[in-house]
Amino acid sequence: MGAWHGNGFALIVVLFILLIIVGTAFVY
Repeated sequence: MGAWHGNGFALIVVLFILLIIVGTAFVY
């Protein structure tokens, strides 16, 4: 359960970073 929660948290972080990259690229 703990490992699954950590994996899910990492997935959210990756999606958040990807969203920031796409957002900055869209602005420029």
